[in-house]
Amino acid sequence: MDWKTWVALFIIVGTLVGVAIGRWPWLRMNRATIALVGATALIALGTIPLEKAYHAIDWNTIVLLLAMMVLNVNLRLAGFFHLVTSQVIHYARTPRRLLALIVVISGVLSALFLNDTIALMLTPLVLDVTLSLKRNPIPYLVALVTAANVGSVATVMGNPQNMLVGMASGISFIDFFVSLAPIAAIGLVIIWVVIALVYRREFAATTFAETYALPGRQYRPLLNKCLVATVLMLVAMVMGTPIPLAALMAAALVLLTRRLKPERVFKEIDWGLLVFFASLFVVTGAIEVSGLGAHLFAALRPWSDGGPASLTGVAVVLSNLVSNVPAVMLFRPVVPTLAEPTTAWLTLAMATTLAGNLTLLGSVANLIVAEIARHRGVKLSFVEYLKAGTPIAVLTLLTGIAWLAR
Repeated sequence: MDWKTWVALFIIVGTLVGVAIGRWPWLRMNRATIALVGATALIALGTIPLEKAYHAIDWNTIVLLLAMMVLNVNLRLAGFFHLVTSQVIHYARTPRRLLALIVVISGVLSALFLNDTIALMLTPLVLDVTLSLKRNPIPYLVALVTAANVGSVATVMGNPQNMLVGMASGISFIDFFVSLAPIAAIGLVIIWVVIALVYRREFAATTFAETYALPGRQYRPLLNKCLVATVLMLVAMVMGTPIPLAALMAAALVLLTRRLKPERVFKEIDWGLLVFFASLFVVTGAIEVSGLGAHLFAALRPWSDGGPASLTGVAVVLSNLVSNVPAVMLFRPVVPTLAEPTTAWLTLAMATTLAGNLTLLGSVANLIVAEIARHRGVKLSFVEYLKAGTPIAVLTLLTGIAWLAR
């Protein structure tokens, strides 16, 4: 390799390490800015020309992510997540039933509206409920976030890495759902059982002495429009409409409004996440253009072409080294060359998602829950999370391997 290739390799490794850790020492940078600086440096170096950098960005993924963000913001403003949590409170009469409802609601909603969004929206509500009922909030928070990760396995729009897999593989919405939804369903049961066993004292047979009324209200016109848009989006996806287009049409429908100011919606869009994705596409594009992808391909292929078990092992390790989204991007040029690319894509989606439950640092959703809890005086520590999170991750990964290898 010439000196430019060595410099490019240094930039790529530095970018991926920064993305994995979430910062660079002595600098106020997050994952989005690290990825953007890395991508810009690779373009300036000439590793990937500007035109090829534009083409390296998967605009289908960017459009799908933006559309789902618009829909999620409108659902929050309409009071949808508050309404769902209020119903959970109404029907929960025992700790075990409350745990089951949190697991099911978090899992199902994450399959539709992004796991990070569900973690962000439901964590304050779960804290309100559990603290008001004088329960230990830790097991319920672990249930919320692990269920959000597991439930998101089921659909293309459940999490960012699934979006990448769905767009790169061309697997239809229905085929993706039929293949991975059973893993998610079994995984939600596993979560309930593991947490009930780990925290036996919290879930001893008892009945709540009182109920808790969750303050807040819903904006019915916007809520109804959001629900109609969501249903129409799912119908369009089932009928074969391109997934990004179906999501974009749903977003456009909820933006047709006389009362809600556009600034209020766009202010809450996570623009940093879109920058992060676009920049990572350029970085991984540079890996292919520079020839470094051939070396990566040679290293990954022997471990990736042995069926779901071996591919899951590689994906879990890589996800915990560089995070799940970069892991999927690194696999994009490798998977189409494998013996069974469709199974490989599905395995990659399953493994990189479920690997997020291994540790508290395994996914952004985990960190969101821990940070919100910390601000409320509830400490979800790294070690405390491991008690239930790691067994859940191992059992669900084994379930996924068994299901896809059948």
